[in-house]
Amino acid sequence: LRALIGWPEVERDGAWIRLPRAGMEIDFGGFGKEYAADRAAAVLVSAGARHGLVNLGGDIHVIGPQPGGKPWSIGIHDPRASEPEQTIASIALARGGLATSGDYERFFVHDGKRYCHLLDPNTGWPVTHWQSMSIVAPICVAAGAVSTIAMLKQADAAEFLTGQQVAYLAIDAAGVITRRGLP
Repeated sequence: LRALIGWPEVERDGAWIRLPRAGMEIDFGGFGKEYAADRAAAVLVSAGARHGLVNLGGDIHVIGPQPGGKPWSIGIHDPRASEPEQTIASIALARGGLATSGDYERFFVHDGKRYCHLLDPNTGWPVTHWQSMSIVAPICVAAGAVSTIAMLKQADAAEFLTGQQVAYLAIDAAGVITRRGLP
C-alpha cells in the first residue's frame, strides 16, 4: 500500500487535483475535528465571545482566558492509564490551539506488541518512539498537523518541533515526559 501514498504522487491542474492510481484517496479525518474547532471558535468570536474554549474530542481551540483572566487548565490523557479519564499532566492555555496525537486511542496488541494507527510512510509499520505528542499552536489545525508529523518523525521529532517553534508536551515510549515552552 505504500505505493498509494504521498503528496508527490498527486497531480494538479489549476484548481483541480487528480489521484493517478486506483486505490489512492485523500482522508480528511486527520484534520477534520481540528478545522471544525477553529471554525466554531471563529463563529463564537464573531458573535462577541471573548472567553472560552471549543473542545471536539480533545482537539481544542481556546478563544481567550477564563473570565477572571486565568488560563484554562487542560488535562493531558495518560496514554497507559487503565481509567479512560486519567490524566498524566496539564497544560495552561489562554489562547490558541491544542491537539494531541498518540498511540493509545486506536491500537491493538498482538503477541504483547502494541500496533497503533499512525503508520510510518517510509516503512508502512506503526510508529513506536512516542506514546503521545501534545502541541500548542496559534490554531488547532496547525497543532494537529504538527502533533501527527512529530509522531511520524519518531526520534527526529525534537529537532522538527524546534524548527516549528511550538510549545509541546511529549511522552516517549518509556513514559518519560518532556515539556518545551510550557510551564
